[in-house]
Amino acid sequence: MSASYLEANARERIVQVLDAGSFTELLPPAQRVVSPHLGQLDAPVSFDDGVVVGEGRLDGLHVMAAAQEGGFMGGAVGEVHGAKLVGLLQRAIRKKADGVVLLVESGGVRLHEANAGLIAVSEVMRAVLEARAAGIAVVVLVGGSNGCFGGMGIVARCADAVIMSEEGRLAMSGPEVIETANGVEEFDSRDRALVWRTTGGKHRYLIGDCQALVADDIDAFRGAAIQALRAAGPSALTLEGLAAEQAMLQQRLERFGDAADPQDIWRALGIAAPQDLAMLEADAFVALVDPYRVRP
Repeated sequence: MSASYLEANARERIVQVLDAGSFTELLPPAQRVVSPHLGQLDAPVSFDDGVVVGEGRLDGLHVMAAAQEGGFMGGAVGEVHGAKLVGLLQRAIRKKADGVVLLVESGGVRLHEANAGLIAVSEVMRAVLEARAAGIAVVVLVGGSNGCFGGMGIVARCADAVIMSEEGRLAMSGPEVIETANGVEEFDSRDRALVWRTTGGKHRYLIGDCQALVADDIDAFRGAAIQALRAAGPSALTLEGLAAEQAMLQQRLERFGDAADPQDIWRALGIAAPQDLAMLEADAFVALVDPYRVRP
């Protein structure tokens, strides 16, 4: 029976994405490694600080895995939360893991922890790149209700591959942040259709920000993660790869810089009726739009 990735919590996701019975959690709640900052602010704490980390198997491959808990502060990253992710990535290097799988669900930095949270996210970015430089592929899954925003949005794009569902969202700044900073005329965060067609999985797949689009199904995420890890081989962190990504971004700006709506981008790519394609299930959507995708 299929299970919704969107509706599952962090522990449910990680144990079902990995091979059955293979996951061993590191720093579990029983060890009570909590944020040193939240208690001082009389804010609630979580005994795992909102992230599950550990190791296991994925189709037999030895992997390190982490899952952010969107139910605790929207998966926001604080000092301990970030340290657990960094430690996991460093462990992957030490143990020469076959890969790292990050189940990301986060609004970004935990504002309660200010600079400590910002530093933590920057350290996670560096650790992802160090893992890739050591030849360890990093795959990110995005399908939670809180999306993948802020610093974790950058972390996701530092990985070898990003896998999303239609329900997932990926961006640097969240809709509410953009509206607060620039006004509702710039971005109406209450317009859910606008939010999803701007940051949702289908748009991100089409413009090249994610490498696979799957249904809201844990087994579908698992299958795509296996495929991404096996296809990655030695991690391709090279100057040539970076230059190709930069060229893609420059071309996107030149081609779509004047677009007022994401559907204008779809039309510019040659999709005649984007409003119709947007209603398709993930597999049918991928089959039809793959020739139009932006690629580095």
